[in-house]
Amino acid sequence: MNLTAKTGAWLVSGAVALGLAVSVPVSAQDGYRLPPQDIVDIVDAAPSPYTSLSPARDTLLLMHRESLPPVAEMARPMERLAGMRLDAATNGRHGPRSIVGLSIMDLESGEEQDVRLPDGGISNISWSADGSHIAFVMTRNDQLSLWVVDVERARARELVDAGINAVFTPFEWMPDGENLLVTLVDPDRGAMPERPRVPAGPVIQEASGYEAPVRTYQDLLKDEADAALFSWLASSQLAIVPVNGRRIREIGEPGLYYSAEPAPGGDYILIGEMVEPFSYVVPWSRFPDRTAVLDMDGNEVAEIATQPLADNVPIGGVITGRRSVGWQASHAARLTWAEALDGGDPRVEADERDSVWALAAPFDGEPVEILRTEDRYYGADFTSEPGIGIAVEYDRDTRVVRQWIVDFDNPDAEPRLAEERNIQNAYADPGDPLRVRNELGQSVIGVEDGYVFFAGDGATPDGDRPFLSRMNFETLETEEIWRNSGENYEEVIGLTSSDGSSFLTSWQDPVTPPNVRHHSGGEVEPVTNFANPHPQLNDISRQLITYEREDGVPLSATLYLPADYEEGDTLPVLVWAYPREFNDAATAGQVRGSPYMFTRVAGTSPRFLVTQGYALLENATMPIVGDDPETVNDSFIEQLVLSAEAARDVSVEMGFGDGERLAIAGHSYGAFMTAHLLAASDIFRAGIARSGAYNRTLTPFGFQAERRTFWQAPDVYFELSPFMHADNINEPMLMIHGQIDNNSGTFPMQSERMYAAVKGNAGTARLVMLPYESHGYRARESVLHVLAESIDWLDRWVKPEEDPRAPSEAAME
Repeated sequence: MNLTAKTGAWLVSGAVALGLAVSVPVSAQDGYRLPPQDIVDIVDAAPSPYTSLSPARDTLLLMHRESLPPVAEMARPMERLAGMRLDAATNGRHGPRSIVGLSIMDLESGEEQDVRLPDGGISNISWSADGSHIAFVMTRNDQLSLWVVDVERARARELVDAGINAVFTPFEWMPDGENLLVTLVDPDRGAMPERPRVPAGPVIQEASGYEAPVRTYQDLLKDEADAALFSWLASSQLAIVPVNGRRIREIGEPGLYYSAEPAPGGDYILIGEMVEPFSYVVPWSRFPDRTAVLDMDGNEVAEIATQPLADNVPIGGVITGRRSVGWQASHAARLTWAEALDGGDPRVEADERDSVWALAAPFDGEPVEILRTEDRYYGADFTSEPGIGIAVEYDRDTRVVRQWIVDFDNPDAEPRLAEERNIQNAYADPGDPLRVRNELGQSVIGVEDGYVFFAGDGATPDGDRPFLSRMNFETLETEEIWRNSGENYEEVIGLTSSDGSSFLTSWQDPVTPPNVRHHSGGEVEPVTNFANPHPQLNDISRQLITYEREDGVPLSATLYLPADYEEGDTLPVLVWAYPREFNDAATAGQVRGSPYMFTRVAGTSPRFLVTQGYALLENATMPIVGDDPETVNDSFIEQLVLSAEAARDVSVEMGFGDGERLAIAGHSYGAFMTAHLLAASDIFRAGIARSGAYNRTLTPFGFQAERRTFWQAPDVYFELSPFMHADNINEPMLMIHGQIDNNSGTFPMQSERMYAAVKGNAGTARLVMLPYESHGYRARESVLHVLAESIDWLDRWVKPEEDPRAPSEAAME
């Protein structure tokens, strides 16, 4: 035995002899684990299809899905470039397939026809304006192809067998519905650039003395080799592809196009084009760019806007100059855009923040100012009434949204206020307007016989009750046509008649998955009959509960109890939550959700724990209330603790919990919450934190609703970093994170360093890093492993009647 081996053996034997605690790492070769078989069966159950109503309102498209992809599919080579994740082999986005089949149902006859297709993944599904065709991209092996379905015959044909560039939008329908504007790979781009083994030099960045705050973006370009590869992948050629399979016609020259949108009249194309050099500090959406109009021969008619590198945009602000350039849907060839009047900076005091402009073909005249907004302009949605749009402005301080009815063709006409409310006031939400196709084939808000129809969630103190209503477009008076009732949840999909007398809904109850139904003349007919994929969960009970925390703020949660639960039994309780900020207690306390929705258990849902004997308080509200958005986080931790104490207390009052066997868990900001509650209170025995951020000095230019930078409020950043309080976490914490999480702020190092901090302070923790997973978890192996880890962790630390931690640890609390 060599000296090193002898020394190691002596250390181990000595430690055992002395009774020292030895930290034994978990082997990386343990492999993926499985939860109990009943959970595996539920995870593997085939999901119900997605549905889509045709623009003609007479046909339903069913998009058939497969279950979770294998991790082998997630492991395909990935290029992480300019804030994107790309598959160089396909020249598209990286990621597993979901939709694998299509079928078409005639609503009048109820007949369903399968669309015969080769095996592959289906994406970018889009109806033509008249509903006669459906276009989509198919992925097979390393190839992307363009297909179109003749809806009447339910037959598909391949239009382009290879060479689709899907880095950005791969195609748009031309207004005639007979042609597609397609983005092809640049045919002259040459071979894929290779990364040189020997670098040409160092990577250099230089600050020029102006304020340039940026979020903690990930997957950015790192060097010239990355920039060259991104340019190679993004370079594309526009082309017109007829749906009848005739000759493809190229439009203009290749370019770095990130958007190409046909004019409603079909005579022009609005292009957005990135301009080199690129940046290493911001994603592609902030690269220098230009917006221009091309004619259908590819000639540039007008340059509409140019933007330099947008690395100096204030947090929560917008660029200066022309932004959000787009076609006016009610005009054959007219552009609209916004321009900031406050320098794009929300911190600047200003009576008017934005102006809105329009410019019509041939784009060589002076633009016309349409309106000015007091708060930030968030775009306009046009209606089927010529020239009439609904413009939206939003005040980020008060969270007040206003919607104005604006005549874009007559700027002298006075805008009419259609809505003004706190965007968080769910009880006052009028719903979303239903859409139609106008005479130019554009999707617009329908004004039919003088009415606009709305469908919404219908939040009430008793839970969501979806509705269908209509608003008189002249008087703005609203009347309700239909509202969901009974022990079910039913929401409107769309109208099948222009007067609202017939419509489609999605109907579900706790044991029946969403199915389509048709309402007409007071009669209701089922359209689909999708089966429950996991009937073994039918006896799980579910109810919406409301309660109140000590400071009077009303709270709510959905309570799930196991199928064999008997009144009077006390169970271990899992609280699953996600904190949100509110201006006042009234909106914070509003009830959202419904106890009558299908108990869908999929992915890494906490509902799986109910099958293992736990009570679940899902979406337990954890509101952070403050009338000043600049300082709302100053009492973040105190308000979290109050909400958590209320959740514990209601579990005892209702009799399903004993006040001792409680766990807290959450994802992302919910993981951040979990770590805080374990550090700041002794309410919970253990916690599960998934894909969280724990050190706010690593997100120094703001996070979630925090507007102040680290340098403006260093004490706040310190206090709101669970990492800084790791020595106070004396309850076991399971941390789970995707190894390639690209969500801003939750990079994997956050969990790695938090684990090291807890471990280094003698805490109890376990860290699980999932290969090839991002912020959410998609691979079958990953999902099942997360469930197995979660069940084992709670069974070990929470389920036992007696606290399994050493008496000395429990006494410290």
